[in-house]
Formats: sequence, C-alpha cells, structure tokens
Amino acid sequence: MGYPKFDYKKYKYQDITEKIIKCYYDVYNELGFGFLENVYENALMIALEENNLNAVAQQQISVFFHQKNIGNYIADIIVEDKIILELKAAKRIDSSHEAQILNYLKATNLEVGLLLNFGSKPEFKRFAFSNT
Repeated sequence: MGYPKFDYKKYKYQDITEKIIKCYYDVYNELGFGFLENVYENALMIALEENNLNAVAQQQISVFFHQKNIGNYIADIIVEDKIILELKAAKRIDSSHEAQILNYLKATNLEVGLLLNFGSKPEFKRFAFSNT
C-alpha cells in the first residue's frame, strides 16, 4: 500500500510534511496495527532519521497562563523544530485527539501539527494554528 497523494503545496512546511507522511506510511505498511504507541514512535523515529529529518521524541514543553508556568506536557515527536507529531493507536481519530494537538500548538510557538493514527486503517490529520 502506498500513501495517498495530497496537495501539500498550499501548506506551510509542505516539503517536511510530505516526508513525514511518507515515513508514517512506511512504518504502517511494515508493522500494521495492533502495537502500542511507543512501538510506532520508535519505528517512526528510525524512519525520520533515515529520511534525514531532525526529530526529537518525548520533548517536554511548558504551558503558560498569564506568563506563569502551569504545567508541562510531553510531545510525542517534534520534527525540525517546526512540526509536532501526536501518535495514536486507536480505532479512529476522535475529537479529543484533535483538541489535544490543537492545544499543543496553542501552547507553543509551533504552527503545524500532524495527528497520526496507527489504527486498523491508517489515518492522519494535519492541523495549523497561528500564534501571532
């Protein structure tokens, strides 16, 4: 199974996003579904590295309210210091997953996020949020 064609040209960081989606499908096509998220995370980190993408797993990010740190969250993967990847191994992407990645984008200066689900069918969604 290949990965679907998508018009990335109209999106910010389209070149990086396209490489990430290719890596996602490479991992999904080889492993299938049924593993825990950390297995997919480890495999995706290898695929990203093999595609010359700088990625950091389990990056701690602080959340602020009125300029005060109110807590931290751990991003699954951050690619090229530009894109947050949130990985799921669920039946399907639901609204709580979407809210989670949008909140991560709001809490950072990053503007692009990908929600990648390793469910019974490969599924991903792209999110953008302007912090300006």
